[in-house]
Amino acid sequence: MSSWIRFLLSLLLLMPAMRGVTEDVLSGPVAADVIDVVDGDTLTVRAQIWLGQQLETRVRLAGVDTPELRARCSQELALAGQATDAVAAMVAGRRVLLRNVHYGTYAGRVVAEVEVDGRDVATVLIESGLGAAYDGRGDRPDWCL
Repeated sequence: MSSWIRFLLSLLLLMPAMRGVTEDVLSGPVAADVIDVVDGDTLTVRAQIWLGQQLETRVRLAGVDTPELRARCSQELALAGQATDAVAAMVAGRRVLLRNVHYGTYAGRVVAEVEVDGRDVATVLIESGLGAAYDGRGDRPDWCL
């Protein structure tokens, strides 16, 4: 991600005039179009951050961990493909809403609750068995069991 885009994201998250911004959290909702589904728990989106201004960034789904495409076993790889496909089907051609947007562990990516058609994407993944509840701390699930 370019430094210009990171700067715009920083500005968005820090603007004191924006209602709902506290302690580097943008409560939202922020409308966004999905450009790409990276994997089961990461999207690339284009969000309108104010009139005439859009930002493209990666968003990690808050509250969920999904199997990795860089899998350690064939079972994890199969589940990762299913999770990615499920998210792609959920968001295809739809606008998503981002809520509680904040910086993630990795530079250039934010973490947010992602809603599509009134459904929380993380919750759908967890309920379908393609994701596990994860708060960003501790061990992630072992998908190879």
